[in-house]
Amino acid sequence: MGHEEEGTLAKRYFLLRRLHSLTGILPIGVFLIFHLTTNSSVLWGAANTRAHADDLPGRGIATFQHEVSFINNLPGLLIMEITLWAAIAFHAILGIWYATTGKSNTARYPHMDNRRYALQRLTGYIALLFILYHIATLRWGWSFLVPGGVTWGHEHAASTLALALRGSADSITVAGLAVSLFYFVGVTSAVFHFANGLWTAAITWGLTISTAAQRRWGVVCAGLGILLMAMAWGSVVGFLFTDPEKAREIESAMHPEEDSTEHTARATTDGAP
Repeated sequence: MGHEEEGTLAKRYFLLRRLHSLTGILPIGVFLIFHLTTNSSVLWGAANTRAHADDLPGRGIATFQHEVSFINNLPGLLIMEITLWAAIAFHAILGIWYATTGKSNTARYPHMDNRRYALQRLTGYIALLFILYHIATLRWGWSFLVPGGVTWGHEHAASTLALALRGSADSITVAGLAVSLFYFVGVTSAVFHFANGLWTAAITWGLTISTAAQRRWGVVCAGLGILLMAMAWGSVVGFLFTDPEKAREIESAMHPEEDSTEHTARATTDGAP
């Protein structure tokens, strides 16, 4: 291979490496922060005195439902989703290629030991599987992958998500616990992958060259990771112990027009010959 070809490959690698780290931050990382903040509102929403509920758990449910309804009525939502999915696809495909063809680079990242290097790749695989499952069941309507065949809808986001994690409206089932455990592992992997990737991205972009700078940035990334991990775990636990029936009552009070339309449709279907 000539010097010119080697130079071209080096330039492409330089560009792709930076685009890979950039997409992990924007839009994927920013969306992760936004998404976990919204989902954890089932807990911190208890402090929202303007919510459509009197008791603390009810306030959390109402706050979460309000946030979800707001997001699903944003103009240009489809464009945002397409942009996000394109970024995830690019980041995942390139990340898998790096993971399967590359070698340990702990010499380049002196504070990144072999365990963190391996965890970064392992959590990437797990996070990708979790994202696909999460979207397929709660966005694409693949209810056959959810205990009880729950179909998620943004008008009843809290109750249907609680049913998916519990497995039943009456109690927490074994299948529900399995889904909740997968959610727990999935969100943990996503947060670690982002926080650790944020640290390596600074090195990739030449922002933390010295050892001291890498240590200081590592503290910042660890702090952000702990905060996001608390929100992620809180979201899973919060919905696992949410009463689906109570959540449905609050949602119906917030969206009476949706429930009226659904009731009319059912009555028409039941009365059809």
